[in-house]
Amino acid sequence: MTSYTPPTRDLQFVLQEVLQASTAKIGGYEELSPDFTAAVLDAAGKISAEVLAPISASGDTEGCRLENGVVRTPSGFKQAFDALRDGGWTGLDCDPEYGGQGMPYLLQTAVGEMLCGANHAFSLYHGLTHAAYTAIHKHGSDQQKRTYLPKLVTCDWGGTMNMTESHCGTDLGLIRTRAEPRGDGKYDITGEKIFISAGEHDLTENIIHLVLARTAGAPAGTKGLSLFIVPKILLKDDGSLGERNAVTCTKLERKMGIHASATCVMNYDGATGYLLGKEQDGMRAMFTMMNEARIGVGLQGLGQAVLGYQNAAAYARERLQGRDVSGAKNPDGPADPLIVHPDVRRMLMNQKSFVEGARALILWGAKTVDEVNRNGDAAAEGMISLLTPVIKGFITDTAFDMTVQAQQIFGGYGYIEETGMSQIARDARIAMIYEGANGVQALDLVGRKLSADGGKHMIAFFDLVKGFIAENKNNAALNDEFLTPLKLASKDLQAATMYFVEKGMKNPNNALAGASDFMHLFGHVCLGLMWARMARIALDALDDKTVDPAFYETKLATGRYYMARCLPMTGAHLARIQSGADTVMALPAEAF
Repeated sequence: MTSYTPPTRDLQFVLQEVLQASTAKIGGYEELSPDFTAAVLDAAGKISAEVLAPISASGDTEGCRLENGVVRTPSGFKQAFDALRDGGWTGLDCDPEYGGQGMPYLLQTAVGEMLCGANHAFSLYHGLTHAAYTAIHKHGSDQQKRTYLPKLVTCDWGGTMNMTESHCGTDLGLIRTRAEPRGDGKYDITGEKIFISAGEHDLTENIIHLVLARTAGAPAGTKGLSLFIVPKILLKDDGSLGERNAVTCTKLERKMGIHASATCVMNYDGATGYLLGKEQDGMRAMFTMMNEARIGVGLQGLGQAVLGYQNAAAYARERLQGRDVSGAKNPDGPADPLIVHPDVRRMLMNQKSFVEGARALILWGAKTVDEVNRNGDAAAEGMISLLTPVIKGFITDTAFDMTVQAQQIFGGYGYIEETGMSQIARDARIAMIYEGANGVQALDLVGRKLSADGGKHMIAFFDLVKGFIAENKNNAALNDEFLTPLKLASKDLQAATMYFVEKGMKNPNNALAGASDFMHLFGHVCLGLMWARMARIALDALDDKTVDPAFYETKLATGRYYMARCLPMTGAHLARIQSGADTVMALPAEAF
């Protein structure tokens, strides 16, 4: 059985010391005083550790059940969901006009890490509702906002996104679901959608489905798609619940992980739908949900890596196996604890340095989202567009690897279900697949984001790194261990970018074959930048005779590990990128 400890101290460090939230010139950030964010994090940590974490293992074992078209969630989920709703956690960053608390997305993201880490499957129910809220808030009519948003904010109603069909996953241009106008402003929605998270469940009184469909005569491909609001239960004129809509869950998928999340096959049989936004503008509206969801999926990966690391570290301190080669550390016992062994330390340091760096990266991304939404910052919009596939792809790829390393520390016991380490790895695996598989994230990064607006956003990132290095060049304590490795890694990223410019134009396969390596190279540089920033703060704190020296000394040691042992991977990624596509594409299809 796993345990979860909310990382409130480190979250507060990133919010207040790294990102300096309380003094940032962003609308609403004046409320984010250290005392306020500490109180919010402590309260969120309490519900995560005491309410959500205890039902994670039982939810995995019990799973969901489909009974006569109704999905029953595992024992304790309804009570936990009600506790989350009653505490106001579902509307933390939502518009006060519709019942939300109006807090910055940054604070919502910090809270979200703990909810995901404590119970990944549970977090999907309210997480997708928030994504539906965002799409309607941005693209809906005033009437649609008044009708749906207050109930989505409180999670009295759930929300979903319905894209995938059995014959098409990533290629949404192949969607066949039809939308036929009735002539009264409503549409008949007919088709089948698969892999719909929270498509049916017993946690809310209604579910608002957002469904991609094609109207008659619309052009082929994604340009012909429209987005529709399709309630599970139709509303009467006074807004109360009426009759059941013609939408049903016909199957629950049996999955590798997140067993407590209802992954549904949804059938629409002439269901009543309402156009969201304009006809044939569905992808723009859907991407509002997807971009938020992709950062959220990065957060899910981080949450599981944190959970794995915490339990692996605790086990390594307690489990007695072998003797330290430099001399017994537990001479009165039959063996020394696992944590004395260098290879176990290596795996733990991999995990610790990743999760702390990834936490800083995701929260920096969330702050950038606030700069876009609250300040209308166009440069920030370009930056977060560039970083989103990195946050989703690099972090979830690496997070899964970290959960496997955490499982490895348990040895054979990690493969036994009772320890819970198998569940962590199984749950983390999905984050690499949904909301756009990570290979697609890499293609999006290289094929679109890299060259967007003439490449100015990538140039802005390089300028950010160069500016930080130049600003701190006289900091001797920072230079050799942090700035020099960051500079070398950034040069690898620049070389990879230039390779795509020079070789990718002549043969696009040269760029596409190196896309995943580029995403990971970029991710390492991002974490290198985060660690350099955190190291500077830690050094300053120690110079100022901080009251918490152990925290900052640990932060420095962890950062040094990342810069010395993880960041050099940029060189390997660059070498693979520069090898081009010839070896990748050498075999004919029939040779596989």
